[in-house]
This record gives sequence, C-alpha cells and structure tokens, in this order.
Amino acid sequence: MTALDTLQDDLDDLERRGRGRRLVPRTGIDFASNDYLGLAGSERLRQAVRNAVEREVPVGSGGSRLLRGNAPEHMLLEEEAARFFGTGCAVFLGSGYCANTLLFSTLPQRGDLIVHDDLVHASAREGIRLARAEAAGFAHNDVTAAADAISRWRRNGGRGTPWIALESLYSMDGDRAPLSQFADLAAQAGAMLVIDEAHATGVFGTDGRGLAGELDGADNVISLKTCGKALGCEGALLVGPAPMRDFIVNRGRQFIFSTAPSPLIAAVVRESLRILRDEPQRRERLHALVDHAARGLARLGADTTDTPIQRIVLGDDRRTMAAAAALQDRGFDVRGIRPPTVPAGTSRLRISLTLNVTEQDVTALTDALEDVL
Repeated sequence: MTALDTLQDDLDDLERRGRGRRLVPRTGIDFASNDYLGLAGSERLRQAVRNAVEREVPVGSGGSRLLRGNAPEHMLLEEEAARFFGTGCAVFLGSGYCANTLLFSTLPQRGDLIVHDDLVHASAREGIRLARAEAAGFAHNDVTAAADAISRWRRNGGRGTPWIALESLYSMDGDRAPLSQFADLAAQAGAMLVIDEAHATGVFGTDGRGLAGELDGADNVISLKTCGKALGCEGALLVGPAPMRDFIVNRGRQFIFSTAPSPLIAAVVRESLRILRDEPQRRERLHALVDHAARGLARLGADTTDTPIQRIVLGDDRRTMAAAAALQDRGFDVRGIRPPTVPAGTSRLRISLTLNVTEQDVTALTDALEDVL
C-alpha cells in the first residue's frame, strides 16, 4: 500500500460517514458568506483598487517584511489601524488563521498558561498546539471555569503569565462572550486577554470597532481584527500594546519567514476602515435585517441570536447536508456545518445575514425552511 492509498482510504472513510468535503461554485442567494456589510463588491472598494493602481502601488510585495517586502502601504495601514482601534500598535498579516497561529505560538512564553474557551477557532488551537506555554480549556463562556483553571495552575506552582483566549462573537453559534467579566478576571489574575474579533469587527461597537472596542487600548488586551469578513478584503490585523509589534517582528516565525501581504490589499483595507467610520447606516441596515430574520426563524421554533449568525441545529450529519442541498436547489446558498467544525451531534444549518440580501430574500428563505424541515 502506498501513501496515496492510505490517503484515499481516509477520504473513503469520510464519505462513508457523510463528512466528505468538496469545492462547489457560488450559486444562489448569499446566506453563506461573512461579507456582513456587503463591502466585498462595493463601489468604494473597487475605486480604492483603481486609485491604488494609478498610484503604482504594486500587487505583490516581493519578499518578507524584513527584506524588501515592507511597503509604505503596510506601514500606513498599521498606523491608521492603531489610531482607529485606539491601540499602541497594529500588525498586518495575510490571514486570520496566520494571525492566530502566530499570536499563540509566539507571545506566550515557557512557564505561562493559555486558558482557552472550548469553542475557540481551529486557528487558535493550532497556535496553542505550537506554543511553548501550557494550555487548558474551559467550558464555553464560563468565566468561573476559566478562573478555576488559573487557580489550579497557580496552586500547582505556575508562576508565569496566564493568557485568556476567547472570541467576542462565536462563528458557529452566533453568541457573544461576557467580555467585561473576562476583563475583570484578567485584571484579578494578572493575565493577558486575547480576543478574536473576526465576526464582530465592522458589525458592532463605535464606528464598527467590534465588541471589544471598549477594552482595546488596555495594556493587557490583544485583539484580532480580520479584514476578510465585514471589511470585505482579506488579511488580518493584530492590535494591542506597542511591545507586541516589536516582539512579533523579532520572534514571530510566521511573520519573519512569510512573504508580506499584498500592498494593494493593504491600501484597500485602509479604505474599509474609512467606510466603517463614514457609513454607519450599513450597520443599521444589517441589524434591522437581523431583527427581521430572527422574528421569522423564531416562528419556526429556532433558537435565534441578535447577531448576523443564525443556526438551526439538526444533529444528524446526513440530515443536515440533505436540508442544505434542498435549500440550495431552491436557490438559497445555505451551508451545512458538521463535526469537527462543531461538536459531535450538533450538525447544523448556518445562516449568515449580510447586506447582499433583502428582507424579501429572508422571508423567502424562512418559507423554504418551513417546507424543507
């Protein structure tokens, strides 16, 4: 048996369990993307691309930031982002996945402890796996459990710094973390608080600065603000105290040894931040759409949220994928989510609300859901 035979056996096993994945083209009305504010195809971002090209901003960086890849657009974006989020510094990276793996594998040191919510993103888990620090999970959104994990570690001789890792808005459940309680815990425990704002950036907070906007700027808070969701671009910004940037530049292997992100994209992200400030009506329209959707889904007995992420938990993998396929056949791009992305037995339909749809589209979807389910 060759290595490829072994890989094929694994693929066959995924298919037998109803968990095979494949790439499919975009079709139907968008209830699947994270383009919450509808910026990805907006005229302002298209014009930002044209303006950058006219200014001869290059598409590629040509190297890592420590070689010749450090373009003026990278530095302008980081300066503007630090001002926008009210933090000591910002670091622009190629993706949220890269940012999380870099953060957790670089900043916590040997002798520290990373305590993380059980539902943190796979990218954070990968960074934690690579970290030199110890790690312990705690039950979802359970501040007491996080505090207990830190206390146990201290009683067992832990003398370093605790790092509390969580998301402000969870991507598969649409629920929020009790950020103020976690901030209090971090202050009491002498901990760093690391907040993944991937699905809150642009959607919540003053000027769309996120659910952690009131905490950003504290010397024990680091936030991840992704650019590929509500900001309509790609990449990610790590924002936090000024020493974070210098340490990443000197010790962050994913930063040091990666070709820098596109300077053209950095220029466009700057425009996205300006849109957040200039066009609050986008957030207002989105929240009105969320309210409309929640009312319709509640009539179907769904457990709704007050965020753009709604879910209908069906449990069984095959039933979930069959329901998603039926909705897609009716012209609605709704995706089924299965383990390991979500815990076993909680396969679900994930409904993402964006300004790419109307209230009429949402009403039509809920009617279709009633038939399909």
